[in-house]
Amino acid sequence: MRVWKIKGRLVSEMKMTEAILGAIRENMRHAKSGAFYEKCFAGIEPADVRTDRDFQKLPFTEKEDLRDAYPMGLCAVPEERIIRIHSSSGTTGTPVIIPYTRKDVDDWAFMFSRCYETAGVTQKDIVHITPGYGLWTAGIGFQLGAELLGAMTVPMGPGNTDKQITMMMDMKSTVLCATSSYALLLAEKISSRGVRDKIHLSRALIGSERWGEKMRRRIASELGVRLYDIYGLTEIYGPGIGISCDGECGMHMWTDFLYYEIIDPRNGKRVKEGDVGELVITTLQKEGAPLVRYRTHDLTRELPGDCVCGRPYPRIDTLIGRSDDMVKVKGAIIYPSSADGVLSKIDGVSSEYQIMIDHLNGKDIVTVFFETEETGDDSMAVLEKTVKDSFKETIGIMIVAKAVALGDLPRSEKKSTRIFDNRY
Repeated sequence: MRVWKIKGRLVSEMKMTEAILGAIRENMRHAKSGAFYEKCFAGIEPADVRTDRDFQKLPFTEKEDLRDAYPMGLCAVPEERIIRIHSSSGTTGTPVIIPYTRKDVDDWAFMFSRCYETAGVTQKDIVHITPGYGLWTAGIGFQLGAELLGAMTVPMGPGNTDKQITMMMDMKSTVLCATSSYALLLAEKISSRGVRDKIHLSRALIGSERWGEKMRRRIASELGVRLYDIYGLTEIYGPGIGISCDGECGMHMWTDFLYYEIIDPRNGKRVKEGDVGELVITTLQKEGAPLVRYRTHDLTRELPGDCVCGRPYPRIDTLIGRSDDMVKVKGAIIYPSSADGVLSKIDGVSSEYQIMIDHLNGKDIVTVFFETEETGDDSMAVLEKTVKDSFKETIGIMIVAKAVALGDLPRSEKKSTRIFDNRY
């Protein structure tokens, strides 16, 4: 496996070192070539960052900052060196434009190729790609990495599920690339068509959203695949900056390209090793749009120690949600992961659910819709009471529980929305 190093030293942990400090100073000097960081770092010189404490005094970069830099305020090289732009997948507000140089694209492809290698994908595999192409980084990122690895790609993109399954059978695809929501939809359609024995998938690289253990088990079982969590975001190259391995104990992060911190989202201070916090990323080799202390709002924790797979890269835990996905109801804080934790422990409750929050007659009403294979009115009523009691005991709120049949809740070809706050 090819390993890149910073100044001759492999970065094998998330702790600050002299080598990382040197790379960060170079990144800052480069970033100040762009209009955004020239203003952001006014009065701050890279040479001033001599210690980790100095680094922690630097301001965070927020997504709103990137929107304010629209269209090309982040660009840190002459525009003739930019070969491509991408934009985040958000549907509201000013878009975030991320410019890429040739080196950025090559580095991204290399990192993604490393992800495929970590998942055991080889040149003999046929990679079926369902995420979207275009300004979004997902589809083309999966393709770049697979092509660099030398595997055949089937660049389907999203939609037309029947055609997806037909092509999957005819091409004998062995690797599925998808969001968890679309992987589940494919699994259900394959099962309903009775063609499971004609599907040749053995691995699935799943990214773009947080997903619970019940959903994971359903996808793995119904598709007959080994699952790998792949991580990334458009602002930082795209998907492919980290992935889980066969050890199934977190995601390895490519720290020869990026430096990671985990902070308390309430005060911006670093959390203790092993505590949950918000992931913050600083690029170390990016040319087109270098970023310093970018707040991803993804919640995770650092996993201590070495991985059983032997790879030298540090790990973060599977994402548990986003700091900006939090909703407060009746004094209690609800994350999608909180609901997952409750529902995953209840027999008879499937992986799919939706939470509706309404304000009626001066009160907040929380309704939890969940799928189940149960069909009798009595058994569904018992299940609803169990869900209601579990939410009260675990999260501390009273809810209205509504059981629905398997498949009744909407499926998505992109990311699933779990919590709908209709109070505003």
